Amino acid sequence: MQKTEASNPGLDSLELSVARLLEAHESWKRRAQAAEIRVNELESAVQEIAAGRMDPVAMAAEVKLLQTRNRKLRKRIGTAHETVERIMARLQFVEEER
Repeated sequence: MQKTEASNPGLDSLELSVARLLEAHESWKRRAQAAEIRVNELESAVQEIAAGRMDPVAMAAEVKLLQTRNRKLRKRIGTAHETVERIMARLQFVEEER
């Protein structure tokens, strides 16, 4: 008599739980590494400011300028996206009419 492996619901559930835990662990590990990099960047910036090598007022003005540019670029991208969608719809219409 040949023995076949039957599915064990308890073992399957355990394997699934372990896989989910490993995925969660990797996600938290990536987030922690990104946070450590950001902390190091911020610590460096604070040291630069404390040493007088960076002007926080000038930095704030630069950030404001970049934010304004970013808003304008996002608006242009949105407009371009809408234009591309209209062109695609026209092309699809022309293809369907053939």
